[in-house]
Amino acid sequence: MSISPRMLRTPLLVAAAAVTLSGCIGLGGKTPPFLLTLDADAAPTAGTARTASDAATLTILIPTAPQKLRTPRIPVQQDDASVAYVKDAQWVEAPQRLFQRLVSETVAARTSRVVLDEGQYLTAPGEQLAGQLMDFGVDARANEAVVVYQAMLVSAGGKSVTQRRFEVREPIAGKVEARPVGEALTAAANKVAVEVADWLGG
Repeated sequence: MSISPRMLRTPLLVAAAAVTLSGCIGLGGKTPPFLLTLDADAAPTAGTARTASDAATLTILIPTAPQKLRTPRIPVQQDDASVAYVKDAQWVEAPQRLFQRLVSETVAARTSRVVLDEGQYLTAPGEQLAGQLMDFGVDARANEAVVVYQAMLVSAGGKSVTQRRFEVREPIAGKVEARPVGEALTAAANKVAVEVADWLGG
């Protein structure tokens, strides 16, 4: 049964089973009872039309990511050398894609830019925002959700490149479990998206 994330004010999208989490961190391969998504705090107003030439558009690309993030599971950095995953939770799709969509919605809502997805542009993509999602998980030592995004803005025609690093840490309200981790990561991702939008719109 689907549950509206807007109604709940939480990144929880689907409860596949009504179970109680028995632990905080695990490496088991069972289907998780919680599928999580990212919910943008800002979204473009419905019915608003914008026009731009090819060179003035902004195409936001899906960021690259290290191996530990190329999975729907949520990594937990336990110390400098070991990584586990949040038990009984995973994203509904690749976190890089969820993050790219959230940034696109936020930039479109907070700026006057015509924002395109990498699959939408038909001719020249204009400026391109690429980069790497370097961290998108949990620091168990500080009990914080961590989002680190290394952005790279490429001008139309590729004549110049500007880089900027964004990092936000958000306290986890409780144990390292599906719901509080999802809420903290959503809050941190939205703060990064706002910073990116302000940078692009400035």
